[in-house]
Amino acid sequence: MTHALPGYVCPDDGTRADARTAPWCCPVCGGPWDLDFTPDPASALDPGSGPNSLWRYGSALPLPGAFAVTLSEGNTPLVPLGERIHAKLDFLMPTLSFKDRGAVMLAEVARRLGPERVIADSSGNAGTAVAAYCARAGLNCEIFVPEGTSEKKTEQIRAHGAAVRPVPGGREATAVAARAEADLPGVFYASHVFNPYFLHGTKTYVYEVWEELGGRLPEALVLPVGNGTLLLGAALAVEELARRGVRPPALIAVQAEAVSPLAAAFAAGAEDAEPVEQRPTLAEGIAIPAPPRARQILAAVRKSGGAFLTVPDDALRAAQRDLAGRGLFVEPTAAACWAAVGPLSPANPLQGRTAVIPLCGAGLKSGLTP
Repeated sequence: MTHALPGYVCPDDGTRADARTAPWCCPVCGGPWDLDFTPDPASALDPGSGPNSLWRYGSALPLPGAFAVTLSEGNTPLVPLGERIHAKLDFLMPTLSFKDRGAVMLAEVARRLGPERVIADSSGNAGTAVAAYCARAGLNCEIFVPEGTSEKKTEQIRAHGAAVRPVPGGREATAVAARAEADLPGVFYASHVFNPYFLHGTKTYVYEVWEELGGRLPEALVLPVGNGTLLLGAALAVEELARRGVRPPALIAVQAEAVSPLAAAFAAGAEDAEPVEQRPTLAEGIAIPAPPRARQILAAVRKSGGAFLTVPDDALRAAQRDLAGRGLFVEPTAAACWAAVGPLSPANPLQGRTAVIPLCGAGLKSGLTP
């Protein structure tokens, strides 16, 4: 039996498209797609009776019918980091980062569409996840990465059988190179930024927090933001759970001080972000000078009553070492939220609220910062 895939809708101009034939972006404005899908709040949501993967939230996910692609992703533990802060250990995913949540959705969509080749652009973690799940699905895959990407990350991508194409320049140049091939015949562009199925995978992060906290959410969710795929997925889940009577938390977004266009726009009261210079930072995973979903990210944080925080590299370095001293070895980007709200933070941004932070990527991917 063939099940229809929910289609795409442009959040800016309302353009609609069939997921099976749509271009990778809105043909009218060139922006990213949203998904024409809203879970039924009356549908049963009993994750305890589902499979040991994020597919146990099937009634809230946009892929109807039986799924075939999985590495038992999700279900990562929640551990206390202090009296009122918990950390969710998403670096314990199969490819050692939270990007598995979205990559498994994209691979399942691609499997159903049957392309000749899957491509993606990434600074490392998303590409690794897409490569792994494409391998699981039996799909040919090519990952575009910036020159200078950590060898540990490119080795992991190649280990999954994907081709690696280094691109001169930074993260934006890499995205441009991939998008130049995205609409070629037989290509599925597994973009973790433009394809909304990815966001419906990352939203399971919040469903798991809700499950692990006994059917509630903390007063604040603190989230690292570059392209905003985890924050926007979290915002989706918060809205969906609110329809089921769950009290929504504030969304606290964290950016690297060196590259923080969203924090600057938020502080200025702007609805969109102006591009900024690509500057070096230890938090390479969130160093995005022109996020395509900037308007949505800013709107989501404001709607939640949240805020933006920025952290300098010396704070990232200290937070990474502090977490390692607590038994949690993560990459610098993954330490950003702890740098912003942990005990080393010079302020008290949480103001006594309960909070959950994600530890998104394993330290083995990049090592300990000097």
